[in-house]
Amino acid sequence: MFYIKHNTDNFTIIDCNLSDETADRIIGELKTASKGKGIVRFICTHPDQDHFGGIELLDDTMPIQNFYVVKNQALKDTETESFKRYCELRDGDKAFNIFKGCSRKWMNLKDDTRETSGLEILWPDTNNEDFQEALAACDAGESYNNTSAVIRYKLANGASIMWLGDLETDFMERIADHIKLEKTTILFAAHHGRDSGKIPNSWLEKLDPQIIVIGEAPSRHLNYYTGYKKITQNRAGDITMECVGDKVHFYVSNPNYTHDELDGEEMSTFLNYIGSITVETEYTL
Repeated sequence: MFYIKHNTDNFTIIDCNLSDETADRIIGELKTASKGKGIVRFICTHPDQDHFGGIELLDDTMPIQNFYVVKNQALKDTETESFKRYCELRDGDKAFNIFKGCSRKWMNLKDDTRETSGLEILWPDTNNEDFQEALAACDAGESYNNTSAVIRYKLANGASIMWLGDLETDFMERIADHIKLEKTTILFAAHHGRDSGKIPNSWLEKLDPQIIVIGEAPSRHLNYYTGYKKITQNRAGDITMECVGDKVHFYVSNPNYTHDELDGEEMSTFLNYIGSITVETEYTL
């Protein structure tokens, strides 16, 4: 689960996996962080339980008014309460279907009311045959990973961050020439950092990330991206990224986690500061 407290009047939540034990704390934080924001959106990357788990707890407490979702008719053998609520939101009047290059106020269009969020949807291309095959498998209840949206957030004159959902390696290789890939500061590894979602070199060479975040999954399943700076959530816990100008300052929930490859700038906005990076010049390939 991620959230972006934009410098504009926007607030974005990407995916969730809440439980009865964590919901009160996390939703309380979301309420505090989003206070005063005029637009709050929830983006669900794909219909897997661990990407919408507990969405009914969030929706009941902090009603979702803007639900961004890749159009699908996913089936499940067992329909959890979370999946039922996901379907209600997906098929309801609060849903907005996202796809490559889509536009929406105030996601990437501004007006006199407010500025944009800095978000861009890079995938899916709904006309792409590989995506159509993945969507058919999703709608048949067979596999959901390769319907994941690819989302990029760019801070004006600052960091850029990319989410890949649970895309699988072979699928990413097949679509490498059909998606816009440009230098990105922070990259969330696909499929929680598992080997099954290893980001191929055809992507990494263009993205050239300064930091790769490896999500929570059993260590034996993870790929640790040799040669790249990375933060592992298994050890770091929750990560807060403070983006200020051309800097990103990192804080984690585990007070014992350290990172020797980050620059020390003695920041103290949040607890457990572990270091910073300076955003490298971006370029387009």
